[in-house]
Amino acid sequence: MKNLLKLAAILGLLTLMTTGCSNRATGSVSPSTDLSLLKTMYVKKIPADKREVNVLVADKLRSKGVTVTTGEEAPPANVDAVVTYIDKWMWDMTMYMLELTINIDDPKTGAQLATGNSLHTSLTRKSPTEMVDEVIENIYKSKK
Repeated sequence: MKNLLKLAAILGLLTLMTTGCSNRATGSVSPSTDLSLLKTMYVKKIPADKREVNVLVADKLRSKGVTVTTGEEAPPANVDAVVTYIDKWMWDMTMYMLELTINIDDPKTGAQLATGNSLHTSLTRKSPTEMVDEVIENIYKSKK
């Protein structure tokens, strides 16, 4: 019985130690999508976003040679893609971005052209800029 309790305690401790360190970074592009043809994009700002993640996403896409506008209104008719994002924040001594998902969609059909995700828990946390960089880089790397 003592050995069983010891084993349970060790397994519990290992579970606690490993769950605080998890991270994930993904990116994928639809097989029929050529990202190099997407020259203009519109980043749709989440109205509740007070941290201006939309600006970070727009800036990173500009570094890829894309002409980008951003705002809360409907996207302009002349863009090649609409970019949306979902940012999740967590409190652990300070607020930090826990997870970021970025979607690049066709403005005419709404079909998803590309998507990426980054998840970093407290012990592996990154700044919002680093999270945006990671997601966009993974999207662009996935189509090579």
